[in-house]
Amino acid sequence: MISALNGSGCDDVLDYLAMKLPEGPWYYPEDQISDLPMRQLAAEITREKLFLRLHQELPYSSHVETEKWEERKDGSVRIEQVIYVERDSQKKIALGKNGDAIKAISMASRKELSEILEQPVHLFLFVKVRENWGDDPERFHEMGLEFPK
Repeated sequence: MISALNGSGCDDVLDYLAMKLPEGPWYYPEDQISDLPMRQLAAEITREKLFLRLHQELPYSSHVETEKWEERKDGSVRIEQVIYVERDSQKKIALGKNGDAIKAISMASRKELSEILEQPVHLFLFVKVRENWGDDPERFHEMGLEFPK
């Protein structure tokens, strides 16, 4: 028996899976947290914070792209990202009243990125409307996905 509510029994499941899985080679270095390029990982972190903050208010048809990544002389990194939504009404939701939502999303994302990168992060988020971006094969290609036919 396992419980998603309180986590009881999860260790047993993990132990069972570890016992059943065959050992294999490392596909990337042990200290590397992902096989994604950092620009893409940064976009996914921001997208996660977007959904955690907005829950079901914003449809899952939003997308985050890292447009600029600049290593600075002071040891920090400047990251500019765009959150794409499909309608103006969604843009208002992402920004929030007086910019509260986008500010909270930016702060949470910046904090996690700083921890991962082990350097200060200057994160700038912009929200833009791109109608029907989900129907554009080029968007899927940029995300490393194949466009559904």
